[in-house]
Amino acid sequence: MSEIAIIGGTGLTSLNGLQIKRKRMVPTPWGEPSGPVTYGELFGNQVVFLARHGYQHTIPPHKVNYRANLWALKQIGVEKIVAVAAVGGIHPELGPGSLAIPDQIIDYTWSRGHTYFEHDLTSVTHVDFTHPYSETLRDGLIRAAQRAGVVVRAGGTYGATQGPRLETAAEIERMERDGCDLVGMTGMPEAALARELGLQYAACAVVANWAAGKAMGAIDMDQLAETLSGGMEQVRRLLEQAIPAI
Repeated sequence: MSEIAIIGGTGLTSLNGLQIKRKRMVPTPWGEPSGPVTYGELFGNQVVFLARHGYQHTIPPHKVNYRANLWALKQIGVEKIVAVAAVGGIHPELGPGSLAIPDQIIDYTWSRGHTYFEHDLTSVTHVDFTHPYSETLRDGLIRAAQRAGVVVRAGGTYGATQGPRLETAAEIERMERDGCDLVGMTGMPEAALARELGLQYAACAVVANWAAGKAMGAIDMDQLAETLSGGMEQVRRLLEQAIPAI
């Protein structure tokens, strides 16, 4: 059994160096997860891996079954999750190719299954979400980046939007006024569901492009994919140092 899971987003549907032992589709009360959980060994450590958008990258962000994904990981004994996600950069220091370990979230999503506390309740349940990410895991990722020689921004506010379309320039201006440094489509309800299940959860955000209106012209999808490829190589270097430590 592995206590550590890696959830891969856009650009990370597989892990280089992961020696796959087996795959297992885990049934849940919330339906099927995005795909089978992959058990393997990474850098000499037992881990499990799950591709958030499916292993063929076919599930859009608003259709990901976040409740099933997190429930499945909890069910097999996972206690810690490192979630990797591609994002757009809003803050001037977070240009394409940079990495951040965010410490806050603002949720702009709607209509997603966002809680386990809906049915057959004996009482109303609230969870503290003041600090949405595990500080222990965040610190581990930041220290691992230092050892790996990977530059990361230690902090930042992740703005989670509905997708699958990208945002307008006006929406990004609003998000910047709200205090967002990054914009992505999968940070919520994933982080909140992890909290409800008592899982330690931290994110590693890879900036694939400037957010709408932060650069001249339209967002180039081909350039975005190329930038993301380079950013994911940095993530792999970071994970090589992080997984043994956490």
